Amino acid sequence: MQKRTFLTGAAALAALSAMPAQAQTPTPTKDIPVEWVDADTGHRVCRVSTEDNSKFLYFHDNAFTGDGKWMVFNGPNGVMKAEIGTWKVSALTKVKNAHLFEVIMVSRTKPIVYVRQAKVAGQGKGADGLDYYAVDINTGKATVIAKNVGGWIGSVNADDTLLLGVWAERHYELQPGPKIAGTDGGYNAIGPDGKPLSFAAAKEVRMADRLAQNIPMEIFTLDIKTGERKVVTASTDWLNHIQFSPTDPQQIMYCHEGPWHMVDRIWTIRADGTDKRDIHKRTMNMEIAGHEFFSFDGEQILYDLQTPRGEDFWLASYNLKTGKRIWYHMERNEWSVHFQISRDGKLFAGDGGDEEMVAKARDGKWLYLFEPEIIEDLGVSAPNAADLVRPGVLRSKKILNMAKHDYRVEPNLQFTPDGKWLLFRSNMHGPIHTYALEVEKSA
Repeated sequence: MQKRTFLTGAAALAALSAMPAQAQTPTPTKDIPVEWVDADTGHRVCRVSTEDNSKFLYFHDNAFTGDGKWMVFNGPNGVMKAEIGTWKVSALTKVKNAHLFEVIMVSRTKPIVYVRQAKVAGQGKGADGLDYYAVDINTGKATVIAKNVGGWIGSVNADDTLLLGVWAERHYELQPGPKIAGTDGGYNAIGPDGKPLSFAAAKEVRMADRLAQNIPMEIFTLDIKTGERKVVTASTDWLNHIQFSPTDPQQIMYCHEGPWHMVDRIWTIRADGTDKRDIHKRTMNMEIAGHEFFSFDGEQILYDLQTPRGEDFWLASYNLKTGKRIWYHMERNEWSVHFQISRDGKLFAGDGGDEEMVAKARDGKWLYLFEPEIIEDLGVSAPNAADLVRPGVLRSKKILNMAKHDYRVEPNLQFTPDGKWLLFRSNMHGPIHTYALEVEKSA
């Protein structure tokens, strides 16, 4: 890979000062509405968090207890829990140095929230030497389940027996030098012409540089009961986005990280290291697939597919049992940073995007609800129809205007278990907060 030179330190800060401001001016939480009805869509929004810089979880990290009563999120002073529907908030991590903890995910069956110690020598997620805890959702009692872990833990399996982690031989700072505050990753870079790159372009530069490092890595499991560590797979590719299936305790999904047009991204493997699969093989140059996630029955993998990048947009699915594929088409403005599916599989949602992102959408700053529709045969099928991709389309509905949101912070939306709300994070009023959007219009 060709080596490129980009400015850092004082030179980068000087050049970045010429970049147009995109983030909203911070507003005191007391001046941010607690509840309102979106004027453009008629859907009700509730601000769940009570402190600035309170962030909902990443889109594929389970945030809800199995009984559908509680949702958790990260606050500046520790892990918080909210009662679903009433949105009454209280602190979960009532322990010493609670502000040093952040959520990994919530158990799918037990009243347990899995958390990591967030700060070790100034590093958070991705740092070596972290301790991991199981926190009782009702009492807040924290129990150590793994100490001083080499690598970092990103997922817990469906029967709460295994932790899933990734280890790298050495740490690599993805964004060297100054970081843009209030954004995901803080990406910035100066192009070869001496001009600042856009946030999205700078992120791609940083990811390409990381991919080129070829750092030896391992995906591993830790037995919660015995502490036994087992390597699942190893590579000098950049391994990331580790996920356990919501239903199968032995099924793992992960990605080969990097600019999507350069990598075969989506992979699955069993916890014992068998049945390794490359889930999507491109058939054209610049075809990209990523931001993969499981359906809640554990049978499907869903992902953003573009054929080619930035031109034609699909939400694709792959059935792990049958190998069948469905591609749902969408319009440019409907493309979203992340998609999610309801528990019953009947609805999808998307969190939109801005003009700098891959779709270059001129009117994409919305939260969307999608109804999937299969395009049926016209009575006569091709002889090999059963072996082909089944086509579909997403019928969209705009449910929240995100015009004031700065997409350098990703909304990361998720449906509540009952399907009545979408949770997401936003800086639409300045500071980052966690919000709940009602899926159906209020009376």
